Amino acid sequence: MTANGKRGRNIGTKIAAAILLLAGLATPAQAGLLDGIFRKSPAEIAKSAGIVETSDEVKIPLKTLDTGKALFLQQEVDGRQLYYFALKSSDGAYRAALDSCDVCFRANRGYRQENDLMVCNNCGQTFPSAKIGEVKGGCNPHPLARKVEEQYLVVKKSDIAAGKDYFFRKRT
Repeated sequence: MTANGKRGRNIGTKIAAAILLLAGLATPAQAGLLDGIFRKSPAEIAKSAGIVETSDEVKIPLKTLDTGKALFLQQEVDGRQLYYFALKSSDGAYRAALDSCDVCFRANRGYRQENDLMVCNNCGQTFPSAKIGEVKGGCNPHPLARKVEEQYLVVKKSDIAAGKDYFFRKRT
């Protein structure tokens, strides 16, 4: 066999190995096991979303929420990380809630979004986006008062802070 033939086979072997490696990472990535490696910090998310914080309010640009994807954020209060999210629901309303609930908050796992549903990461209960902020109690995301001002969804920091008892340790 010529040197060119061996070189071609080595390149083909390396390409095949790379494809297999990438295929092997697909399943863990889809399962969310690699999220911690590629996930932006809350500060990076807030900055890239154009969020404006004043001493007493968080202003989230409506255009950031217009995709219908929940924007997960956090705020530190008294040494605790408080998690919350905002989204534009399927009925066109802008909504906000703590990333916690009355039932599963001790698990400290919050919610994830699957299409139009918010799903409890602890018990698996699902909630339509149009009910976020409307229903309180049980395993619903704990509502946050919010208002639309100009081009922003505005949430008072004091309303977020009022939910501090739902968060007693940092999420891992």
